[in-house]
Amino acid sequence: MRSLYTKFLLYTLIIMSASFLIGFLLANAYYQNNLKPETDRKNMQIAKQIASYAESADNPEAYLSTTAATGYQLFLKGPEKSSFFGNPFDGKDLPEEDVQRVIDGKTYHGMRDFSGGIFVTGFFANELRNSVGVPVTIEGEPHALFLRPDIKLLFNEVHILFGQMTAVIIILSLLAMLLFSGILVHPIRKLSRTTDVIKKGDFTVHPDIHRKDEIGTLARNFSSMIDRLGEVDRLRRNFVSNVSHDIQTPLLNIRGYSHLLENPKLSEEEKTEYINIIQDETERLSTLSRQLLLLSSIEDSGKLIERQSFDIKRQLEETLRRYHWRISSEGLALTYSFDEVTYSGNAELLQAVWDNLITNAIKYSKPDSSIHVSLQNMDKEITVSVRDEGIGMSEAEISRAFDRFYRADEARSRTTDGTGLGLSIVKEVTEIHGGTASVSSIPGEGTVFTITLPQL
Repeated sequence: MRSLYTKFLLYTLIIMSASFLIGFLLANAYYQNNLKPETDRKNMQIAKQIASYAESADNPEAYLSTTAATGYQLFLKGPEKSSFFGNPFDGKDLPEEDVQRVIDGKTYHGMRDFSGGIFVTGFFANELRNSVGVPVTIEGEPHALFLRPDIKLLFNEVHILFGQMTAVIIILSLLAMLLFSGILVHPIRKLSRTTDVIKKGDFTVHPDIHRKDEIGTLARNFSSMIDRLGEVDRLRRNFVSNVSHDIQTPLLNIRGYSHLLENPKLSEEEKTEYINIIQDETERLSTLSRQLLLLSSIEDSGKLIERQSFDIKRQLEETLRRYHWRISSEGLALTYSFDEVTYSGNAELLQAVWDNLITNAIKYSKPDSSIHVSLQNMDKEITVSVRDEGIGMSEAEISRAFDRFYRADEARSRTTDGTGLGLSIVKEVTEIHGGTASVSSIPGEGTVFTITLPQL
């Protein structure tokens, strides 16, 4: 995957190279179609003027030497001798038939017809073939005069061409960079439009961006974030709905039985029953509020919890002692096996884990069945398991066992005390300690909850 920075450098290099090539080709076309003929025409006029003055000069060779000093290279070919004036030519190869043709009264357009190399080298080729030739009569004899501007004059001629070439390169580069910037900004605008939709509460929209650079990675992360926000929004709605339901139901019961207690004809037995129901619903509200506060404190603390070393075996023994009366009253048998374990963690939060697992086992156990609790000390971790012989759970129920407000066996949960938050607390407290919470179950036979905590 190429990074955006690499792409930018690569595209910039491509744009500059392409702009230079296009500018060069356009400049070459201009040189071939405009500059060469125009240069040939101007130098032909100059050559004719020089030839005319040379014919009337008392000393033609002295005149040609003086003229060459002003910035020209001259070659005079006569019947008997040849003479060069000014700076020497690098290439003096000129077809004899072309020379003779000029002597016979024709003109030679070497600059116009010169085809050696690319335009830059062709323009500056210091060769006799790259010149113009005119006939001239010196001392009554026909001669051929060939002229070519010196290199300094050619620089003055060509600077306009280079200026035009540079302008073309700059304009093409700017246009290409604008196009590339548009391509670069387009997905960012898509992300911006997607953000506007999300702000309105629509979490179904996703940016249609399929790239393999940083923007593509950003788009994929953005899509993941949208999915996560949608899930959080769904959980929030469910949370509010479930909390409202779990609060509303006991409140309605409390209000209803409070009104019934106003009836003066109630028997003492009925009053006691109604008062007990009101107390149970009040305790249910109190439990719900405590668990909500506990969940809130866990979320607020994040990964930062206060740890201290404590005897986890003793903590579990005291927990079982507190629930022994309830286990006995339900007709259940309790067995346990504990290793000696000193653990560094938050004792208060882990106490909530043991309370929820044991009350959950009591709640869903069959009459005359047993509950077994174990604590094992391994080299790098400890495991706590709570096994019951209760109603068990299906695969679908296991997958949602740790969801907030979810309670398996809805038919029974209507008559079973609970808020649906206990196992969610178990999972979050375990994970905040760096451990894992798992469950295995067989419908009709029982369930085993296992907590694994790393030894720090």
